[in-house]
Amino acid sequence: MNITPIGIWGGYPNKNEATSSFLIEQDGFRCLVDCGSGVLAALQNYMKLSELDAVIITHYHPDHVADIGVLQHAAMVGMQLKEWETPLPIYAHNRDAAGFANLSYKGVTVGRELHVDTPVQLGPWEVSFCETVHPVYCLALRFTSNGKSAVFTADTAWKDELVEFSAGADFIAAESNLYEKYVGIIQGHMSGRQAGELAEQAGVKRMVLTHLPQYGDLEEILESAKNAYTGPLEFAQIGKTYNI
Repeated sequence: MNITPIGIWGGYPNKNEATSSFLIEQDGFRCLVDCGSGVLAALQNYMKLSELDAVIITHYHPDHVADIGVLQHAAMVGMQLKEWETPLPIYAHNRDAAGFANLSYKGVTVGRELHVDTPVQLGPWEVSFCETVHPVYCLALRFTSNGKSAVFTADTAWKDELVEFSAGADFIAAESNLYEKYVGIIQGHMSGRQAGELAEQAGVKRMVLTHLPQYGDLEEILESAKNAYTGPLEFAQIGKTYNI
């Protein structure tokens, strides 16, 4: 399993970059996790859009779905040019009926429902889910194949259940949008320390931090995480491939 960060920002992208998103590849199958602002342009640094096999969306906030519309236009052009032979599946929960309906477009993309208690087989992976703590319904993701697992926390405040959900994972991309002084003040997100505590308590083998804020000194978030987690840790690096 190869995991490449496409973007690392929360809320909106930094200049010339993208919001938090990851490309996951294994056995020739390519899946995009979240498709927010700037993601579609950035994704083309690593692959042709026609090579994408699936998209999975954690929730419907704009920094996770803003580029769905332009992805659909790309798929429409690709189908017209006979470069994409089948509709592109976009997996997401249906708790936002309008948001889910928008995933299906003119036969070029099709929305497929996710349910928190029902794992799905997506290419080579079994994908399981955990509801997070966020202002809107949101799902953390765990991709498992050949005894290896990668967890994506999506957007969330601290939740004890995420420790069990992440237990023993080989890799975790943990949101760390908050500086410590904002814990309990800004809702629906974790700090670097909390991300580190999650990875440490879950016994995760490797962690990257994502969904970062555009303000303040990011090294504070990194150091807070390092004080809580004893394993390998860094900010998710755009374009770096993590092999699991």
